[in-house]
Amino acid sequence: MSGASVLYDVPGPKAKTRNRVYSVAGALAVLGLIVFVVMRLNTQGQLAPEVWNIFNNAGVRTNIRDGLLTTLQVFAVAAVLSLVLGVLLAVARLSDHKPVRWVATGFIELFRAVPLLITIYALWVILLSNRESLGLAGDQPQFWALVVGLTVYNGSVQAEVLRAGINSVPTGQREAAYALGMSKTQVMTTVLIPQAVRAMLPTIISQLVVTLKDTSLGYIITFEELLFTARQMSTNIIVNGNDTYVPFIIVTGSIYVAMCLALSALANWIERRGRRAKTGIGIATAGEPVSATDAMEVSDAVPDGPVGTKD
Repeated sequence: MSGASVLYDVPGPKAKTRNRVYSVAGALAVLGLIVFVVMRLNTQGQLAPEVWNIFNNAGVRTNIRDGLLTTLQVFAVAAVLSLVLGVLLAVARLSDHKPVRWVATGFIELFRAVPLLITIYALWVILLSNRESLGLAGDQPQFWALVVGLTVYNGSVQAEVLRAGINSVPTGQREAAYALGMSKTQVMTTVLIPQAVRAMLPTIISQLVVTLKDTSLGYIITFEELLFTARQMSTNIIVNGNDTYVPFIIVTGSIYVAMCLALSALANWIERRGRRAKTGIGIATAGEPVSATDAMEVSDAVPDGPVGTKD
């Protein structure tokens, strides 16, 4: 039973052979589908050298660069604001005051339930109809509709991530902080939140990857980010009487994949670094004060209950 799985029976010789046959057949089917797609694209002239030569045009490269920079700008603003909002909502949801806790819970549940596309579109309509009173010009209504929509949705998700991290901190550290005379605000800002961020950092960065991908929803409200720019160029650039959707889809998709993989690699690196982090309590010399962090670590190491003496 040591090598057996509790979820299913160990396959016998016939089952192993059948599984190998299914695996080979599935791989051949996928390979055949890829070959079929490539041949169809080649027949339609989408793989011709002159079609891909459009990326040697300086104007095309400039438009892709501008769309990429706009996407990164939206992502940077939305990422920072969503993290700030997430911290505020997490603290509010853990508040001892019921009205504050109820408002935070309602806000989080509302914007997590409403589809992000609907939120962005509704904000765009509101900002567009009040652009003069708000002093918004050009594409600012689209920009702020996309940023605010990404902020409220991802901020609500980040709040739940941070709340889980705060609740995972051992209660002994909180009690030790109160024993040292810290206020509730000091305990939250200097003890709980830093440890929650460190514990949940891979998950936080993974949610930032979602934020980056969701910037493409600006295409729906005609915001000139990377996807919208690629869509416009693929419609306006005609080669050999054919559109250039396929080249732009492949190039734009590759850029999104590269950016998301870079953030995912950062999350994995941080997780590995956190696992290798050395922990321990430094030994203070005689007369040297013990830090609050060391005192709280000692409180976790000391067992609960009365401490006995040894004769």
